[in-house]
Amino acid sequence: MNGEKMAEVIKISQPVIWIASDDGRNECTNGIVGCAVCFAQTVDHGLRLLAGNIGKIVVVAMPGLTQSATSILNAIQLIDPNAPVIIWNPHGSVNEAVELLRLGAFHYMSDPLQIPLQEVSSWIHSAQSKFPVPGIQADEPWRRFLIGESPAMQRLAEMIRLVSSRRSTVLITGETGTGKEVVAKAVHLASPRAAHPIVTVNCTALPETLLESELFGHTKGAFTGAFQARAGRFEQARNSTIFLDEIGDMPMETQAKLLRVIQEKEYQRLGSSEVSKIDVRVIAATNVDLAKRAAEGRFREDLFYRLNVVPIEIPPLRDRLSDIPQLVKFFIHKLSLQEGIAEKDVPAETIEGLLQYHWPGNVRQLENAVDRAITLSGNRAVLLPSDFPLASNVPHDLALDVLAQEILLPESGLDFEITVNRLERALIEQAMRRTHGNIKQAADMLGLKRTTLAAKRKSLEAVAS
Repeated sequence: MNGEKMAEVIKISQPVIWIASDDGRNECTNGIVGCAVCFAQTVDHGLRLLAGNIGKIVVVAMPGLTQSATSILNAIQLIDPNAPVIIWNPHGSVNEAVELLRLGAFHYMSDPLQIPLQEVSSWIHSAQSKFPVPGIQADEPWRRFLIGESPAMQRLAEMIRLVSSRRSTVLITGETGTGKEVVAKAVHLASPRAAHPIVTVNCTALPETLLESELFGHTKGAFTGAFQARAGRFEQARNSTIFLDEIGDMPMETQAKLLRVIQEKEYQRLGSSEVSKIDVRVIAATNVDLAKRAAEGRFREDLFYRLNVVPIEIPPLRDRLSDIPQLVKFFIHKLSLQEGIAEKDVPAETIEGLLQYHWPGNVRQLENAVDRAITLSGNRAVLLPSDFPLASNVPHDLALDVLAQEILLPESGLDFEITVNRLERALIEQAMRRTHGNIKQAADMLGLKRTTLAAKRKSLEAVAS
């Protein structure tokens, strides 16, 4: 079957990342010429291609690669857990095949002589057909990140179209769990910089003493433990995009240096006097009111204005409830693929129950709820309302109103801090019980970051002792 005929048959719109160390790439991929095949001779190169594309299909030809198939699959899933991965290993075993399929590989081939092009093409076509997303145009693959067709999501997509081609700094705001990193990736992949991987920094995940080094790099001996020079995230993001998540928690001293990078397009490694020019687009995100923090002196006002050139606000899930059926279907597909199990059906009565809930933890909470429901349903092929033990169907604001009415203020007054601490402890303990001690799920239920919940628990324990 010639290349033109094969291309006509499989009709691939997603890019195919073909990772193989041998030099026979032209022969291997000739049958799918014209179908956006990106060849990588090393795993690292393949992972970089993977990070710069969306809706991709990955073919890994193991001969000549030094890493194990399991480690390669894990690395791919860290970048994109939804990418279907086809692995060809003529030296593999049945046990390896079973393990890789269990871990989420889309298909495993052990044909001993050569890459079976027709079979590979067939499985590529199968992967293509199993990842359809309605309403996605071929020239807008980034739209796959935005699940839902509600008016709110359509407005968000239009905003991304408008800003993606510009160099302007973008500030993404929204509640915890709305998907700020997802939107940042969509902006990047819709931009001319999409050929380079986006670089992500979580400003709360790093201690203040390490954040500056992480962002700008350091020279050898710049501080205790700096045994060798290291490139920072800005340097890694050269000609690409850097995403600064939770920017509101960045220390004031680091904010000043970030302002210089944005204004002057230059930076210095920690411990160096050398100034380097840099071409990087900055996208920042926060779930706090930066304008308010700036007015309070807790965030640099000049940096806020530099970041807030193009503001994008992500709507909470309660403002786009019509997207829930499509989101649930997406998460079921994603989680079933990861676990290697059959997808489950969701009847109308189950969806109706989900539509009645307020979702304080937004899309992240919904994904966790679907994950838990799949587990609780066991071998049953249908997800029932009982598989979604949500905290309450009472709207969040109404629940708070009822709570406020039940709190009685004694005539003699009370100790405000102690009372608030007791209420906080009661809510945290209730969330931990309902999630069986899972701190991540409890944090989602309370609308907090996992690190914030952990810090609150530690603080409350210290007060109690």
